[in-house]
Amino acid sequence: MSAGWTHHSGTAVALDLESVDTDQLIPARFMSVPRVQGYGPYLLHDLRYDGAGQKLPDFVLNRHEGASILVARRNFGSGSSREAAVYALVDFGMRVVVAPSFGDIFSANAVNNGLLPLALPEADVDQILAMLVAQPAEARVDLQAGNLRICGRDYAFQLPQVWREKLMNGWDDIDLTTARAPQIAAYKTARRASTPWVWPS
Repeated sequence: MSAGWTHHSGTAVALDLESVDTDQLIPARFMSVPRVQGYGPYLLHDLRYDGAGQKLPDFVLNRHEGASILVARRNFGSGSSREAAVYALVDFGMRVVVAPSFGDIFSANAVNNGLLPLALPEADVDQILAMLVAQPAEARVDLQAGNLRICGRDYAFQLPQVWREKLMNGWDDIDLTTARAPQIAAYKTARRASTPWVWPS
């Protein structure tokens, strides 16, 4: 279970790349590392480091290591289903990724680990990237209101209610099911009463 949250304020940075896939987010060769050691150092490794293992000083995440909101282009988190891609983002300190679109499996993994995949229209993302290109900016995300405030501007976003519930409570799919235990039990009782022939004696 991750820590739930309703509001998040942090530094937003621009990753002006399209179709950042899960193999870029964490190359497969690092996935044998135990999760307890943290996957943050491997986030976007082959973009952050040169061939000798030295940090590339001009790469945005090396210049702003305290950033917790990442703004990227369409199709973020495409590719394989590896949940380790989300672990790398979360362990690095990211809490929100803003993009026009996301890989479906990535989005589900993100929400289950407390990371918000915040989808905005492409024109809005273009505008935000243009504002961030010179320098990062402070931003605030309000899950309840469905609002991102950045560079003095507000951007409304929509979330499935179940995503909002998971993020605010720090739940994954198992936690969500457990929270519905009374309703599940009531349905089972009613179903048994209405269709007794379905149940084995």
